Formats: sequence, structure tokens, C-alpha cells
Amino acid sequence: MRMLINVPETVVADALRGIAAAHPELTVDVDNRVVVRRDAPVAGKVGLVSGGGSGHEPLHAGFVGPGMLSAACPGEVFTSPVPDQMVRAAAAVDSGAGVLFVVKNYTGDVLNFDMAAELAEDEGVQIAKVLVNDDVAVTDSQFTAGRRGTGATLFVEKIAGAAAEDGAPLERVEAIGRQVNEASRSFGVALSSVTTPAKGSPTFDLPPGELELGIGIHGEPGRERRPMMTSGEIADFAVDAILEDLRPDNPVLLLVNGMGATPLLELYGFNAEVQRVLSERRVVVARTLVGNYVTSLDMAGCSVTLCEVDEELLRLWDAPVETPALRWGR
Repeated sequence: MRMLINVPETVVADALRGIAAAHPELTVDVDNRVVVRRDAPVAGKVGLVSGGGSGHEPLHAGFVGPGMLSAACPGEVFTSPVPDQMVRAAAAVDSGAGVLFVVKNYTGDVLNFDMAAELAEDEGVQIAKVLVNDDVAVTDSQFTAGRRGTGATLFVEKIAGAAAEDGAPLERVEAIGRQVNEASRSFGVALSSVTTPAKGSPTFDLPPGELELGIGIHGEPGRERRPMMTSGEIADFAVDAILEDLRPDNPVLLLVNGMGATPLLELYGFNAEVQRVLSERRVVVARTLVGNYVTSLDMAGCSVTLCEVDEELLRLWDAPVETPALRWGR
């Protein structure tokens, strides 16, 4: 397998050096693996910190900036960051108003963020946490107790980030983050395996002409394998799986997400099919985002995330944001 890397051991550090060169508005500590918005801490503002294994870019470092995260902690590929990173990030962004940890529901992430919260609070930083667990495909796996955290992470970080930018107190920012998570559901599909730099070959066997329904963002197994389906058939299956669990009365935000190797041409075609299914199910789409946002290295595939929103959540979604991967309104 050909990869655009130097050696597997330096993949994350090399990427961080590249982020630093491309985005001078960020402070990138390559050695300690922390990415911070350059103007942090912002007086009176709640800090937002998230992180996770590398390989899901632009999640999370690509979402650091005004209107979204204050800092991100990248771990090794598909491996949780360590508590020291999170404590360092919290200290860098705390203005005295407290810090919200946004945590995807994977065992390593949960344990390390919990430990970091205790350590940060020992140093006088007030910490609150939001756990993201939006994936309807499976409950409990080798990686999680309960549902996996996937595409709704973007919605939580953006909407809670906007609330923090507005000057909302920590308790309110936390409550909004939890509301967004509870109103969100996701479902992913893999058309190919993922290849990690350390392994250099596919991490699981997906025979030609088959797909995995309900795949996780690390290549975890989904609900079932089937012969290849059309874009429209995949949209029917994915949306129906979500709507079995989420029955929105209000409009929704829609994320049509690529897993890393699916071209935008295909993603926009898939979006057309997802929109068709939602229209048939009488679900009103308020806003749509299409692209590679919560990825799995070189996996071909897609995911769908819906988030039911009221007027306040929609206002916060539309609020200005300026990060490497999301920017509008500024």
C-alpha cells in the first residue's frame, strides 16, 4: 500500500508541523500534541477542548478556532490522547470561566478525559463534560460501552462552541452540548477497509462487491454485510436506521459525511438520495453539510447524521465560525 508519509512513527508529528505551517492563527505544540487557538484564553469565555485518535481529520484539530473548539488533543492514529495533553489544553484555554470537555464514547477516550478532568480540577480549573454517543448501528462493542461517538461530534462542537463564543456560562454550554447529542443520530457505511500507517495493509477483509452497513470510524464491525447496493438503496437503509431511533418533529441539520476516500461527486449524489428519503419520510432539512469531516483515514464510504434543532440551536449553528475546516459568517 502506497502512502504519502515519511515513516509511520512520525505521521502525527509531521501532520502537526504541517498544520502549524498552514494555519498561523493556531498555536501548535508538536512535542506535547496540543493545538490551541492563538488568542486563547479569551477573557470571560468558556473553553472547549476535545480530542481523540488521529486519522479522523479534520476532526478535531481542524475545528479549532473562533466559534468552535478552543483546543484539540490529537492522539496517535486511532488511539486516545493521554491525560497530560488534555490537562495542558485545559490550562491553555481556561480564562476562569471553566472548560468543557467534548468526549466521543470510546473506552480509552472516556477513561483518559475522566482522569484529566480530575487532574485539571486539582489545579483549579472547573471542568464539565459532554459524552457523544450518536451511532445507532450497534450498542456495545470492543471499543465502547454503549453507542459509539461519530458525526454528532461536529454538531456538538459547533453549537456548544457558538454558545461559548456568545459568553454563555459553563453550565449552559454543557447543557446545550448534551441537548445536541441527545437530538443527534448517525449511521455509517464502508465500501472498503481502512489502512493504518503502522500496518500498511487493510485492517479488515471486505471482499470486492460487498459493503459493511453500520461500520465504526475505526473500522469496527457494523450490523451486517451485503452485496454492493446503489446510492439510493444505501440512503434508504441508513436514514431508516436513524429514524427508527430519532423521530423528529422539528427540522434537522443533516451531515452527509465522507469516510476519507469517497469523492465529493459521489457524496453529493448520495446527498440527493438522502434528501429524497427524508422528504418521503416528511422530515424537514434546515441545513445541509456535505464533505469529509469525520473520517477514517483512507476508508471509502459515508455516514449520515441528523440533529433535530429548535430555533436556538439553529441560530447557534448559523453563528460565525472560523476554523481550518469550517468557516462562515465572519
